[in-house]
Amino acid sequence: MNLLRQSDADFDSRLRAIAASSSLFDEGIEQRTRDVIRAVASRGDDALTEFTERFDGVRLVPSQFAVSTAELMSASLKATEQMRAAVRDADRNIAAFARKSLRKAWSARNAHGGRVGEKFDPLTRVGIYIPGGTAPLASTALMTITLARVAGCPQIVVCTPPGRDGMINPALLFAARTAGATEIYKVGGAQAVAAMSLGTTTIARVSKVFGPGNAYVVAAKRLLFGQVAVDLLPGPSEVLVLADDSANPAFIAADLLAQAEHGSGHERVWLVTPSARVITGVQREIARQLTKCDRREFIEKILATHGWVIQVKNLAAGVAVANQLAPEHCEIHTRNAAALSKGVITAGAIFLGPWSPTVLGDYVAGPSHTLPTGGAGRAFAGLTVDQFQRRTSVVEYSKAALKKAVRSVETFAGLEGLDAHGRSATVRTSRS
Repeated sequence: MNLLRQSDADFDSRLRAIAASSSLFDEGIEQRTRDVIRAVASRGDDALTEFTERFDGVRLVPSQFAVSTAELMSASLKATEQMRAAVRDADRNIAAFARKSLRKAWSARNAHGGRVGEKFDPLTRVGIYIPGGTAPLASTALMTITLARVAGCPQIVVCTPPGRDGMINPALLFAARTAGATEIYKVGGAQAVAAMSLGTTTIARVSKVFGPGNAYVVAAKRLLFGQVAVDLLPGPSEVLVLADDSANPAFIAADLLAQAEHGSGHERVWLVTPSARVITGVQREIARQLTKCDRREFIEKILATHGWVIQVKNLAAGVAVANQLAPEHCEIHTRNAAALSKGVITAGAIFLGPWSPTVLGDYVAGPSHTLPTGGAGRAFAGLTVDQFQRRTSVVEYSKAALKKAVRSVETFAGLEGLDAHGRSATVRTSRS
């Protein structure tokens, strides 16, 4: 891993460079994504066939895009009891957490005596992207589709890339069906986001797109925003560990390696600590544990390019660094971790203490693991069930309440030179 010390003369400039190195705004990726979107917009299913062959190595015609009932049954039969139990365990916690977050209708009287409030309806048709590639993320199906199900969305469309055999990983299929997907398509990448956003003959457009993905998927969501709603910009995985001298280096090393192994090449991992002992211990543990990792090639690339050890003067400075980097996951391995976490205000999710590894959030704890990356946490929160609900304000005035409001309405209409606005209120009260 690369080393940066707060005592370095160029610390601030190098830290800014690290914070700005996200793949979310890579010009080359953006241009290639624009080309994909234009192709899908103009050629629809034909473009999907072309891109699936080019990027996924398999030729599928439009009639083969949708996952069949037979494929779903086959995936179910292949699911072991151990897998079924894990899916049930995760789904139970995710659904329970989501139900706590649902927005509920309310109404109240305002100063005029009129009734105002909000109602919340599930979005009718939502699109969810599930990454595939080198690590088909069955857990992501639960972390997204389950929320749509709890929100009550009647049409839950899933797109995920096929393997070279034209099939989708059976574990991912089982998890998606269990979570509540109503349609599943073998389409991946930016082209899948474009298809769900713009619609093709085979894949009808959705009203909102959800889910994480690689840099191209995230670029597509950003470029298509406005033509479709999107949840957030959850790109390649990140973890920042903030530690003091009480931390266990073996735990920290394991968590850094876990988030570096995804394989996109854009993952980012940071250790922020004032402790030289922890730095030495973590480096030693990484070298030891790395020999046991199946995906060592991916991990070594990330540690060399996007892995940073940042030695700060104290924990207060560490919190400031964490807020500047706005990590997807922030683990706090310190004394009084809960108290220290109050100052961390840009992380996608916070994990407190040595017994709360990020992997719990990845799989089973309950909150969705779809979180902002690339610094987007400064403005975006993670995925929550209320994002699958559409908010509508509701206004109901009586004649008496309208009479109390009409003078202010007339005043505003006069100030803005919109006399018809004022008349639409006075026409009701002048005749009574």
